Amino acid sequence: MTLLTVWPDDRPEQVRLRTEDTETIVAELKRLGVRFERWEVVADLPREATQEEVLAAYRARIDRVIESEGYQVVDAMRMTPSDDPAWAGEAAAARRKFLAEHTHDDDEDRFFARGSGVFYLHVDGQVYAILCEAGDLLSVPANTTHWFDMGTRPDYISIRFFHDDGGWVGNFTGATLADDFPDFDTLTASRR
Repeated sequence: MTLLTVWPDDRPEQVRLRTEDTETIVAELKRLGVRFERWEVVADLPREATQEEVLAAYRARIDRVIESEGYQVVDAMRMTPSDDPAWAGEAAAARRKFLAEHTHDDDEDRFFARGSGVFYLHVDGQVYAILCEAGDLLSVPANTTHWFDMGTRPDYISIRFFHDDGGWVGNFTGATLADDFPDFDTLTASRR
């Protein structure tokens, strides 16, 4: 189940809101111009699904988003844990890149077909952490300051939407705010 946690940006110890209620999450995010939807998860998607398999499994939903939002490029990104020693280094490098606070000139739409990750939005003096899980679609508007945490052992498949073929381009702020707030592993552990 999706989890939304909100803190003042200067007091990470003071939780303003913590909820798993979908209607509350939708309403809170809508105030920020963020679209949040739940899609039915394709249950028989292979663990090592190729990009083509993922996109085919969700084609009808993808086409609806393309039509309504005007996206030109759609891909699928997969992070699957491996015992290969090189994997740990690759996963840590990918995590560090996305943990840095940044913006994009384009909207950032992500659908989680498997697994989970946390988007942190830094808006109007608040930090909104959205722990997205399989079935969640989140659309972060262009120029919204945010960061993403996939955890120390990333395990997810996400469908990404882009308006042009430039793909993921981050405009990094240089801020270290992400260091002050509970990370993916802490948020997921707090639910047990």
